[in-house]
Amino acid sequence: MNVRTITRSTPPVSRSAALGAALRRVVPGLALASALGLAASALAHVLPVVGAPVIAIVLGIAVALVRPASATLRPGLHVASKRVLQVSIVLLGTGLSAHEVTSTGLSSLPVLLGTLAIALGAAWFIGRRLGVVGDVRTLIGVGTAICGASAIAATDAVIDAPEQDVAYAVATIFTFNVIAVLTFPALGHALHLSQRSFGLLAGTAINDVSSVVAAASVYGHAASSYAIIVKLSRTLMIIPIALALAAWKTRQEEKREERAGEHVTRARLVKIFPWFIAWFVAAVILNSVGVITHALSHDLAGLAQVCIAIALAGIGLSTRWRDIRRAGLRPLALGASLWVVVTIASLGLQLATGKA
Repeated sequence: MNVRTITRSTPPVSRSAALGAALRRVVPGLALASALGLAASALAHVLPVVGAPVIAIVLGIAVALVRPASATLRPGLHVASKRVLQVSIVLLGTGLSAHEVTSTGLSSLPVLLGTLAIALGAAWFIGRRLGVVGDVRTLIGVGTAICGASAIAATDAVIDAPEQDVAYAVATIFTFNVIAVLTFPALGHALHLSQRSFGLLAGTAINDVSSVVAAASVYGHAASSYAIIVKLSRTLMIIPIALALAAWKTRQEEKREERAGEHVTRARLVKIFPWFIAWFVAAVILNSVGVITHALSHDLAGLAQVCIAIALAGIGLSTRWRDIRRAGLRPLALGASLWVVVTIASLGLQLATGKA
């Protein structure tokens, strides 16, 4: 008797089932990061000078010190620290108006661009002298040159830096933001700076928005209003910096694949390009032409801050303290040097261009 063997093929996994499995892997870590991010946003109302992003990363690091992230949490933490980060940058664009920025920002452009160039150049030069290289130098340089945690977030979204480098950079920027809030008003009065001149100093030499507002508000209402516009103009510098970093990363990828004898495909270049920057520009344009209402813009700006807090909580949770300890004090010395350089550059450029 012939025995007929019947083989049963395993049915292919449906797309919905695969998506469900991926979501289940992401939920634990993303939920924990979201909880800490929301808690940080609530605490920021009590500690506005500190701000939600810094509180979030501190909470994340504190939890990681007690209990390092497990393999179950890591997929969700990766989504929080990368994808949510990119969403937050796009949402920030809805709060920027090209008309508002250009009408007030053009007058501050020489000082703004000058401090930007000096900060980036000093980061490269001083970083090499201190032995601070790689992603942490880039993050501290861009964070100091542009807008603190937001610029660090955008840069990380492009270069995919290690979590410990992001954590160290945010902590460094925050340290000198606090010092600036406490010392800049006294410095402004000692130098007899006008409201406009102090607003320009605060907008170019202090990084996070909350710290800019805190220092300028102490000095006066006019200083605060001008500092915010300068700060918004400075934030737009994220676009060319991110695109330049993406081009650099693309070139590095090309060199690596050429050495390996591989062909760099257009698909790979499209994958490397930071598409969230294109959406960021689209958000600025939509807000500028009035598609996004003022009320909606305000709500989306608040949501952007919450997303940044969630992302930085994810970075904090992923941080390994031994890696930060291994970095030593040299990155902190780099941050201190850049802060002093940018402050002096802002005052010097104001004097040279007649803005003081």
